[in-house]
Amino acid sequence: MANVLRTPGGLRRALNWYPPYRFTGVRVLEVADDWSRARVRLRLTRFNRNYFGTQFGGSLYSMSDPFFCLLAVNRLGRDYVVWDKAAEIEFVSPGRGDVYADFRLTEDRVEEIRAATADGSKALPWFESTVTAADGTVVARVRKQLYVRRKRDT
Repeated sequence: MANVLRTPGGLRRALNWYPPYRFTGVRVLEVADDWSRARVRLRLTRFNRNYFGTQFGGSLYSMSDPFFCLLAVNRLGRDYVVWDKAAEIEFVSPGRGDVYADFRLTEDRVEEIRAATADGSKALPWFESTVTAADGTVVARVRKQLYVRRKRDT
């Protein structure tokens, strides 16, 4: 199973069957072959509709939760420890239908992290993504902080 998760297609398929995503309307639409980006959709369903008939805030966060960590760990490789450290979400407008989020990890950010951790120090980079409605309306802004460091020699 672990080897399947090391390929973008395998990860996409595994997450689409992952019960917290499968039953709440989250669908991983794409993971780039080079791990530089991912795209996710959250359908508005009876399972994630809040009291007001819009997207539940916990589902908006959940759809965004693992992606920067997964992109980073696969871009940096097995010589690095990567963990989620902190998160923030700002709700901007109600999600009245399906919403989408794009996650991008540029080569510049990867090199910045490598440089910051080259001497064994930890890095705590922040990443930002936006959850949008199909028409481009911003529904939420999500910030994630990762803990990253090179593994110690054993």
